Amino acid sequence: MTANNLKKLLRALSEGRLDLNEAFEKLKHLPFESLENSHIDHHRDIRQGIPEVVFAEGKSTDDVVRISRLIYKRSGRLLITRANEEIKKKLRIKKARYYPDSRIIMAGEDTEKKGLVLVLTAGTSDRAVAEEASLTASFLGSQVERVYDVGVAGIHRLFAYKDAIQRARVIVVVAGMEGALPSVVGGLTDKIIIAVPTSTGYGTSLGGLTALFSMLNSCVPGIAVVNIDNGFGAGCLAHKINMLSINQ
Repeated sequence: MTANNLKKLLRALSEGRLDLNEAFEKLKHLPFESLENSHIDHHRDIRQGIPEVVFAEGKSTDDVVRISRLIYKRSGRLLITRANEEIKKKLRIKKARYYPDSRIIMAGEDTEKKGLVLVLTAGTSDRAVAEEASLTASFLGSQVERVYDVGVAGIHRLFAYKDAIQRARVIVVVAGMEGALPSVVGGLTDKIIIAVPTSTGYGTSLGGLTALFSMLNSCVPGIAVVNIDNGFGAGCLAHKINMLSINQ
């Protein structure tokens, strides 16, 4: 149940196009629905503006499928992260699409894209995390542009996209290795920057800790940093920031 769906339902009830029992049937699963091992939060989109998303890693395929089918049945939309092809096949939801680069399964995304979220990566190796961020923000209703492989080893490549940097409402910068790119971008613009460290790198990258520490210690003020490889979290934050002025 989304905020828009709830408003439409209440409007139909008030105008007599929907009777009380039909309205109750649609609302009886709010705020959550209990399964054997899970509590599905159908109310989350109304409270937070972000619907419940299924994190597939660590769950059995059967659990992911059961939870996902219920979410899609109640809301008509679905986002699964860290998924795989087997889950997609067992879902049997015709509109669901699997994106192997980001390991995302998506159905019923918001088709009216607003604002602009720009997603930059330092290297091609950071693409999987960047795609998770991009698809998440797009699913939620943000317009997204991507610019990949513009890291500090060839910083002149970044300068070709100065116009895109200035047009964006918020910029997601994804980088592994030493994690320097967010600071460089932050020195070029007044736009809000969300830095995403990745686990890309050799031995002393320490699985992304070096990039994380570098971003947290940036000399550019006001950069937000999310967890290592957390493209989903960056996409959600970028969407919320992108929608601030639009929803006012």
